[in-house]
Amino acid sequence: MIERLWRSLKYECVYLNAFETGSELRKGIGKWLTYNNSERPHSTHSILPPDEVYTSKNEPMRLAA
Repeated sequence: MIERLWRSLKYECVYLNAFETGSELRKGIGKWLTYNNSERPHSTHSILPPDEVYTSKNEPMRLAA
């Protein structure tokens, strides 16, 4: 999963933009990660972005000991 993330980041962000400074690169990667997590549909999550899957996830109730 992590390898797929890095591959997507490289091909969809880093290789397509001519970042001249480290701060530009950092901003560009930050924007891409925000897009990837909040807007981009993922086939693993039934075409939902990860943020939607995470917020709709029901956590099991914890029982008192």
